[in-house]
Amino acid sequence: MARALVRNPPVLILDEATSALDAESEYLIQQAIHGSLQKHTVLIIAHRLSTVERAHLIVVLDKGRVVQQGTHQQLLAQGGLYARLVQRQMLGLEPSSDCTAGHNEPSASSCHKA
Repeated sequence: MARALVRNPPVLILDEATSALDAESEYLIQQAIHGSLQKHTVLIIAHRLSTVERAHLIVVLDKGRVVQQGTHQQLLAQGGLYARLVQRQMLGLEPSSDCTAGHNEPSASSCHKA
């Protein structure tokens, strides 16, 4: 990630770039990205929704189809899948790849955080 930021690319694709980090480290990385890449295109692919909260445009996919798009605030106001997933993550029912496979959204009984 550091090498990518140093190269200062016009387009940067981050696929689950902060998924293995603790919340504090993720926050520091997000600050670095937000501060140094303001005039760049950054595509962030993430399951942890706090990673995309400050994005100018969030595109929500369900089974490979776009089901919602907008800012974080717009998507929360709309309700729908994004708002449900944010609520689950805030409650500590953060979806993992194991519990989302084949489901529209995670089941509370099988997706508790460890």
